[in-house]
Amino acid sequence: MSTVTTRPIGLAITVSHAFGDAGAMVARELRRTVRSVDSLVTALVIPVSIMLVFVIVFGGAIEGNGDYINYVVPGTLVLCVGFVSASTAVAVAQDMTSGTIDRFKTLPIFAASPMIGHVVSSVIRNLATTAVVIGVALLLGFRPHADLGGWLAAVGFLVLAILGFTWISCAAGLALSVEAAGSVNFVFLFLPYLSSGFVPIDSMPDWLQGFARTQPFTPIIETARGLLSGTDVGGTGWSAVAWIVGFIVVGYAASVLLYRRTAR
Repeated sequence: MSTVTTRPIGLAITVSHAFGDAGAMVARELRRTVRSVDSLVTALVIPVSIMLVFVIVFGGAIEGNGDYINYVVPGTLVLCVGFVSASTAVAVAQDMTSGTIDRFKTLPIFAASPMIGHVVSSVIRNLATTAVVIGVALLLGFRPHADLGGWLAAVGFLVLAILGFTWISCAAGLALSVEAAGSVNFVFLFLPYLSSGFVPIDSMPDWLQGFARTQPFTPIIETARGLLSGTDVGGTGWSAVAWIVGFIVVGYAASVLLYRRTAR
């Protein structure tokens, strides 16, 4: 008499399998990162080079008392996490065009695990590159005044920003070709220049100040600057969180819709 083997069904088993599938996808993306050393080096070199140029070349002209590095580092950090997060758009687009996602859909895995793998691996990559940028900044004379609570708040805020930038990048990768997805990082590289990241907004032309004050990177950078300097972020912090949560909601919703459309 033949026996039929049944797969156990239950919430605990389902959650366990979902975590296992997501963990496998995170490991896959991290292996891809290790193999693509040039992309990781680029993600490190560009923010560090920008910081070196502004601090060493322009720093004395912008602010001669040596405090400019404390002003520019938060903007460089936000630029860094945006630039590294944008690489997710290329990775997702490559998976879409190479047929990798189609192969995943034929496997008995948690449906959202490929996107979760991209997002979580982006957080890990960003934290690694951010640590390097902060290390270089400290060597250049960066002296934050935040206490332990301020540092924890700053790290938590940056992680939230990474999630927002990465979900937007995931949606872009699902909608664009590989070549077009590569242009997403220029958005994250360019917009911080039109904010308070590198110079005070009051020093900008009058016609540019309105855009600089209302675009999302200004409150995000000002919040990071306030947390690292140990000052009260006030309403700017809530504005920054609102922008980032909006990015997460819009990016996640768009990713789900685009992923389901490709599934059909």
